[in-house]
Amino acid sequence: MKILSAITSPEPHAGGRNISRGYLALFATVIIWSLPSLFQFYLLRYYDVWAQNFYRYSVACIAIAPFVAFRVRRGGGPRLDLRALVLCLIPAVPNVVHQITQTVALFYIGPGVYTIFTRSSVIMTALLALIFFPEERHILRQWQFQVGTLLGLVGAVGVFWFQPGANTGHVAIRGLFIAFIATTCWALYGVLVKRPSARLGSIRSFGLISFITSVLLFPLTCAFGNVATPVQVSWFVNLTLVISAVTCITMAHVLYYVAIQEIGVALAQTLQLLCPLGAVALSAWTFGERLGTAQLWSAAILLFGTFLAMRVKPIAASETAENI
Repeated sequence: MKILSAITSPEPHAGGRNISRGYLALFATVIIWSLPSLFQFYLLRYYDVWAQNFYRYSVACIAIAPFVAFRVRRGGGPRLDLRALVLCLIPAVPNVVHQITQTVALFYIGPGVYTIFTRSSVIMTALLALIFFPEERHILRQWQFQVGTLLGLVGAVGVFWFQPGANTGHVAIRGLFIAFIATTCWALYGVLVKRPSARLGSIRSFGLISFITSVLLFPLTCAFGNVATPVQVSWFVNLTLVISAVTCITMAHVLYYVAIQEIGVALAQTLQLLCPLGAVALSAWTFGERLGTAQLWSAAILLFGTFLAMRVKPIAASETAENI
């Protein structure tokens, strides 16, 4: 939490942006977001899809609640009223679909491969950013961004394509389709969340979005899942769920909101191409996945593409938002 406070401290900066803080927040999310698919893959042994997502987001909501209360008591910025609730409802809907479909996809695709596959959200996010945010268009026109994104995606696809068994029916078409839906909804969420985070600030916007997401997931869990799961599993399983929720949802989302405000949606999504490397390495260690020579070359291409995308210069000025 000290790292979170350092990155999100209200520090004035020229032109409305702090690029260094944006990159620091982004690389923190890259590290953290190498873990979710591994946590979810493990928890599927004990929690069904619906209960897992409901309880993970409920824990995340509880974890962020004290920080939201502090912001509200301190005053300043827009109030948490009905208008703010509606503003946060818009990105919360694709977020719910993303959470469910990404967990279901893990029945068909391994955690490392899934994390790699979801990097295709970069293209969708860039196109959505082009439509919704004119201030992002200068980034999309720069050759470093275009070439870096292309190389990153080629590398990500290569790591998937050369996976043992990928061409022999091991990866089901249904799983790929579900993963594609999850990826599309993640890209939509990444774009739509910019406006509430700019208006309300990172902590308050995520507090509302996590609350709405939990509320939307509850009836789904009652209808299709097992609400009583926490009392039916061991304390270690529940502790794992809590850790995954606090780190991979609460901390990562707040830091990601900071990165979006400081360096933009398109660039923030592109640098997420680094996540598969950590996920594949950890999956190899915990679940026995291994990378072949062709996959290692693909990973190198992915890294080089990410480096090129990092060379893009964000614009100096943007809409001001509450610093958290």
